[in-house]
Amino acid sequence: MKGSIGAVLFIALMILGCKGMKPKKGEDFRPAAPAASPDRGAQPVIVAFGDSLTAGAGVDPEGNYPSLLQRKIDAKGYRYRVVNAGVSGETSAQGLNRVQSVIALRPAVVIVEFGGNDGLRGLPADATRKNLSEIVAQLEAAGARVVLAGMQIPPNYGPLYTHDFRGIFPAVADKYQIPLVPFFLEGVGGRPDLNQEDGIHPTSEGYARVVETLWKVLQPLL
Repeated sequence: MKGSIGAVLFIALMILGCKGMKPKKGEDFRPAAPAASPDRGAQPVIVAFGDSLTAGAGVDPEGNYPSLLQRKIDAKGYRYRVVNAGVSGETSAQGLNRVQSVIALRPAVVIVEFGGNDGLRGLPADATRKNLSEIVAQLEAAGARVVLAGMQIPPNYGPLYTHDFRGIFPAVADKYQIPLVPFFLEGVGGRPDLNQEDGIHPTSEGYARVVETLWKVLQPLL
């Protein structure tokens, strides 16, 4: 029970932090890690597309989840280049406004992580669902395979809104028959040892746990 309360408090703080964070110069669409081989630029692209949890607010570039995912991919012998397209503070509507910039990268796979800031602002769940649906539709029309990362909000937003928000992500995943990570911060939310001092954003160790959660869904697509 205490763990559940801690996780709820963490999620609330995380969403607040996502709203307040501003993107750093060069944060948008930077390669997640230095090229490990001369032909890195010729490899198929995986785009990590989202808000501050994707951008890696508060950690060194090599400690964010896209960089750690690149290391995982390299270690497993796959040949993909991971691009970090995370911008702190963005909502799903702002992500939709950027989707063509992601498509311009000609990605093979896109990991879509939006929704936390929508929940903070109490935006209608239907609007968030429609934005995510349109993001997925445009990415798939461009030939990309999509992985959707689910988010959660605390119950103090009311049982009806909390229920509707939680249902956004499986509904979109089911509509387009795409892989779903049920909760992006599974095993990380509410754990002080895996989060920065602000209690909001994961440390590099926390992002390593995020990568392990994501890998179970992503690896079959590679």
